[in-house]
Parts: sequence; structure tokens; C-alpha cells
Amino acid sequence: MSRMHSPGRGKSGSTKPFVDKAPEWSNTDAKAITELILSLSADGHTTAQIGTILRDQHAVPDVRLVLGKRIGQVLADNDKTAKYPEDMMSLMRRALRLIDHLESNRKDLHNSRQLELTESKIRRLARYYQSEGQLDTEWAYKRDQLRLMVE
Repeated sequence: MSRMHSPGRGKSGSTKPFVDKAPEWSNTDAKAITELILSLSADGHTTAQIGTILRDQHAVPDVRLVLGKRIGQVLADNDKTAKYPEDMMSLMRRALRLIDHLESNRKDLHNSRQLELTESKIRRLARYYQSEGQLDTEWAYKRDQLRLMVE
């Protein structure tokens, strides 16, 4: 999704090695990990932040190897999902930062174009989530109501 408006070709970077079980040194207590995920979510952390905290502070390199589910699935099972998906919310926050910047820098044409591209990504992602049933079919992106939507 993030490479949609750039001339880059394909994905670059490393891939995770194939591993089917958690390492011996890792924390494999499924109940404790589930409680940690729920408590970190209650503190306001996103799923990406929860994964980083579990990896760095609690010796859980991959939640899926221990629980058999992703962090988002654990939150969904416990009815702790956010109103908007995490990737869409981060795009809306980016759009809000660009709008704030453009209010004080009206002639910044580069960032005005970036705002258009970001809003295009939001609309495209909204269509996807509406077809998947994760977002209300009547939902529409409106720039003037963006501050109310961003949590």
C-alpha cells in the first residue's frame, strides 16, 4: 500500500526465516502473553507497538509461534479492536499533520501533493475495508471531519 504512488519496483528487504515453533529461550506461557497483550492494548498501544514491546521487554519474538494467532486476532477475540484499522488510522494521522502544516505554509506545493496522495490511499483503503465488512458502508473520508475521526 505504501508504494502505490512511487516509482519503486517490488519489495526490497529481508524476509523472516521459516520457523514453526518458538525458540527455547522465549516466553511460551500463552495465558501470560494474552494478558500482556490485553493490558498493553488497554494502555493505548497499537498492535505494532505491542509486538515491539513483547519482543524487546518480554522475550516473545513472535506471538504467532506461541499462540497460533496474530496480535490483532487476539484483540478481536476479546472485543478490543479499534473503531478504525491501524493502517488507516496512521494514514489519517499523517493527513492531519499535513493539513496542519499546510495551514501555516500555503505555498508548499510538494506537501500539498503528498496530502492528495495520502487522501487517495485513505479512500482506497476505505473501499477495501468496506468490502471486507470492517468499516461501515456509509463511511466516507471528509477532510473537515478528520480531527473528529482521529483518536
